[in-house]
Amino acid sequence: MGLFGKKPLKIGLIGLGKIAVDQHIPSIRGNKNLELVAGCSPHARPEGINAYPDMDAMLKAHPEIEAIAICTPPQIRHEIAKAVIATGRHVFLEKPPAATLGEAEGIKALAAAKGVSLLASWHSRFAPAVETTRKWVSERPIKSITIHWKENVRQWHPGQKWIFEAGGMGVFDPGINSLSILTRILKDAVMVKKADLHIPVNCDAPIQVEMDMQTEAGFPIRAEYDFLQTGIQTWSIYVESAAGEKLTLSMGGTELEIDGKTLMKEKEAEYSGLYAHFYNLIQKKESDADFSPLRIVADAMLLGKRIAAPEYIE
Repeated sequence: MGLFGKKPLKIGLIGLGKIAVDQHIPSIRGNKNLELVAGCSPHARPEGINAYPDMDAMLKAHPEIEAIAICTPPQIRHEIAKAVIATGRHVFLEKPPAATLGEAEGIKALAAAKGVSLLASWHSRFAPAVETTRKWVSERPIKSITIHWKENVRQWHPGQKWIFEAGGMGVFDPGINSLSILTRILKDAVMVKKADLHIPVNCDAPIQVEMDMQTEAGFPIRAEYDFLQTGIQTWSIYVESAAGEKLTLSMGGTELEIDGKTLMKEKEAEYSGLYAHFYNLIQKKESDADFSPLRIVADAMLLGKRIAAPEYIE
């Protein structure tokens, strides 16, 4: 039984790839308020999961499923979410919520019309040091912010060709995590002013990006993304206040340093927080569908200069 004697919320998964196996499955199983009933995928069959070839087969076998997490590539999420919502089930969208803003807004409208809860999940917002950073930023004038989000695509997305296809977002797939933190810690809107998009000649999405942004308050934000980083991966945000104070949020939001002093160094547990949030939204009959990180990516694609990069070889 879950909290207060309630039966656990019964969840199904659509998409049983790396992110589902690494994050969703253990996080659901680690929450007493949730029960992982089954999953579906055309090919993947993780050990210990009731797996079906598609959603229809999964729901026919398990009509008791109340909510579904969609863990597919973003290009197909809109149609899947539309089908899930039509059945009256609650929806957890892996990030980014869809391939376009229009699709994301469409999903939001469908969920509202059907009266189901929708979570557009931004897991990095649940990193342990993000809220402390948000408070620090809110208490002082800011001079500048710099983002370095660099990782090895061959390590984190092995064999995943979709990520460099149209709608796959390329380096913005991990980079949007930094933008989800940025839009959480800032109260002002963020505007893209310039973006250099380095796109391999055999791909449709960028492998490296340098981007300049600005807030309504007027201070600059510089972001550098790289999908070819080797060695230690870099997921850091650097904030300098008008008074010269310096904050470093690193390792995706698990470590926090202010003026050279380490204040926090925690283990990653973002998806546990996400699923607790999803459960609470359903209990309150509410949704959480903020698309501001996706809007920044869309603006970068609209405004950005396309620069030919060498062919990408897996």
